[in-house]
Amino acid sequence: MKIKDIARIAGVSTSTVSKIINNKDAAISTETREKVLAIVRRYHYTPYAHVSSSSKTWRIGVVLRSSISFDTTLDGIIQTAQSEGYSVLVFNSYSDPQQEIKNLSGLSRQSIDGLIWEPTSPDSLNLDTSVLKNEIPRITIGPNGGDSAFLLPYREAAYKLTQELINLGHTTIGCLLAEGRRTEEFIKGFKSCLFDNNISYDAGNIFFDLNEKLLNDINQNRITGLISSHYRRALEFYQLMSSLHRKLPYSTSLVSIKNDTTEQLIYPGSTEISTYTIRNADFGSEICKKLLSVIEKRNDIDSSFTQKFHLDNKGTIGKPSQHFPPKITVVGSINVDKYLAVSNLPEKGTVTKTDISSATYPGGKGLNQAVGVSRLGQRVTLIGNVGSDANADYIYQSLNRWGIDTSGIVRCPDKETGQAFIFVAPDGESIISILSGANELLSPSDIYNRSPQFANSAYCLIQSEVPLDTVEAACDVAKKHGAKTILKPSSCDYLPARLAKKVDILVPNEKELHTLVPGEVSLQNKAKILLQSGIKTIIVTRGEQGCLLIEPDFYQSFSASKQFISIDNTGACDAFISALASYLLAGLELREAIEYANYAAAFSTSREGVTPSLIDKFALESRMKSN
Repeated sequence: MKIKDIARIAGVSTSTVSKIINNKDAAISTETREKVLAIVRRYHYTPYAHVSSSSKTWRIGVVLRSSISFDTTLDGIIQTAQSEGYSVLVFNSYSDPQQEIKNLSGLSRQSIDGLIWEPTSPDSLNLDTSVLKNEIPRITIGPNGGDSAFLLPYREAAYKLTQELINLGHTTIGCLLAEGRRTEEFIKGFKSCLFDNNISYDAGNIFFDLNEKLLNDINQNRITGLISSHYRRALEFYQLMSSLHRKLPYSTSLVSIKNDTTEQLIYPGSTEISTYTIRNADFGSEICKKLLSVIEKRNDIDSSFTQKFHLDNKGTIGKPSQHFPPKITVVGSINVDKYLAVSNLPEKGTVTKTDISSATYPGGKGLNQAVGVSRLGQRVTLIGNVGSDANADYIYQSLNRWGIDTSGIVRCPDKETGQAFIFVAPDGESIISILSGANELLSPSDIYNRSPQFANSAYCLIQSEVPLDTVEAACDVAKKHGAKTILKPSSCDYLPARLAKKVDILVPNEKELHTLVPGEVSLQNKAKILLQSGIKTIIVTRGEQGCLLIEPDFYQSFSASKQFISIDNTGACDAFISALASYLLAGLELREAIEYANYAAAFSTSREGVTPSLIDKFALESRMKSN
């Protein structure tokens, strides 16, 4: 294609075309100019070599300081340039000042109409190279590009991400970073938002690594929310928390920037992370349009790039745990229960042969009660120990399925998860033999270290299948958090007076009450003896005979439900206690809650296993209404 061909197609003279392509078109109308340039772009016309150096080359140069392979900024530049008939020469300095000089010098040997430049440092603006001396349009980008540089909105994104957390009630917020072009701007946005909300900035809340301090701060509720400058870093954090069986946003809220990459970055089976998407392609397109507008003298440069932000999802963002509705915390044993059907329960000096049928379920009184609470619709945190074996994996999987907070459960190295061997006779009576395993390692210091897990608890359910000094520590921490204590004195020969004073409701069965208070006196009188030690309320469960409520100045007997045929009474008391606490938390008076608890206990005896027999909220309430 020759210049006369362009003139013929445009319907103008060759001199008019020549003036336009050589930027000597001041007297030519805008309409004519745009018409000619459109034809030039369409046919990729290039002037002859002898044409003056002021001629258009239809090329622009791009010099970057670091790799942007995971975003689409360069894509936006190239696509926009090509749509306008321009080709693009791309160089990358990889943050090396010497390479930057080589790249700019290389462009000096190329004829270009304009330059998009991301300087490696502020000093780069003082470089003395031919391409920078030429009077060609130039746009700088990035934090080192000077006052007129175009910037991706990392500062604004960090500000708004921080504000998202603050709006939900977070005041202790951490910033998770990775080294890169956006880091400085991201920190500035984070600091600015804290300042505007009168929240003090703490340099200790800036993290470049997923280190022990970060985990400790989260465990102690010193950090309740995190903003992340890079999606990959946020994903690494999510994976770490998943490996520790910590659920987001219940343990920590997490929000992050995500670039508009087509690469799928997701942890298999995970909830998608709450993100702002940075539209890098739009940014690249915008800066290219502004460069071309200057080259073609269409408009002045506006060094701003705006983007509206919104959360792509709310999967990992929520209120701090202390703002959640009150919950129930359970401290106690965690076992794997092995059910063995026998014709007769084992007796001293005899051999008992088990039936061919058997079953395995997650168990332990702590776990059973946590499951019971969860099935009745209340939030629950379970605190206890498991081993480092496959049984522990089975426990975690089961608890996650029931929606139970497992942040208070710890794996004990080189220790087995507790096991219970449950012999069940045809009439439903049972005998349990327990291998404590990791349960016996649950110490008072463990309870104090896990004190944040008690936050916002209204009731704390405790069982004495863990050491008594641990039980007492649990009562102390529960009281500190304003929770009422409900104790099941299983496998307990005595109740120390200092512990008894810290118990609000004691729930023994008849046999356990006789053990705690020996002698030939009535159940009511034995209970009154315990009440004198400081316990506020005692509920004695009596199987098919229901239960007794005994307080210092009150006594009442409650009948058991007669609607069910008992085939396994192993978990009746766990069902009773979980329902009692759940309906007390729901606002029922004690005697009303006992009625629900009695029904839940009776229902549980009509099915094999403990966890499978725990009634759910809908079934219990619909049955109670029909009675």
